[in-house]
Amino acid sequence: MCLKHTKDKDRSLEIINDGFFKVFSKIHLYKHSGSFEGWIRRIMYHSIIDFHRANKSSKLLVSPDELIYESVDEKATDMLAVDDLFVLIGELPQAARDVFLLFAVEGYKHDEIAAALGISSGTSKWHLSNARKLLQEAIRGRKDTRTI
Repeated sequence: MCLKHTKDKDRSLEIINDGFFKVFSKIHLYKHSGSFEGWIRRIMYHSIIDFHRANKSSKLLVSPDELIYESVDEKATDMLAVDDLFVLIGELPQAARDVFLLFAVEGYKHDEIAAALGISSGTSKWHLSNARKLLQEAIRGRKDTRTI
């Protein structure tokens, strides 16, 4: 998971070390409700966010494979290859891209995103809405240029 969100293997290892340090130092806080794996995954993801906050020049990344879901409309996937979608997501403004990836790819709720990014829940919802609008416009623009 850490390697998917950074380009550099060394940075990924740094995040993993930090994450497992948090896991071991907070193991007494695990309440034995829900999966242990999920608890560790959440800590690791928060370590990723902490790393990106500390290194403002770094960016959250996602692999194109993570963008494929069974619930995606087949017509949409016919019109747009995954690589194309990844390029379009990469062109979003930073805040919109971060919120979109956290919500649509990672499955976080707006309250969780707001807390992680230091914004309000309403701002998170606005960034998601803006990202969707910008992606729709970009997809329509590509569709129009393909039919010409």
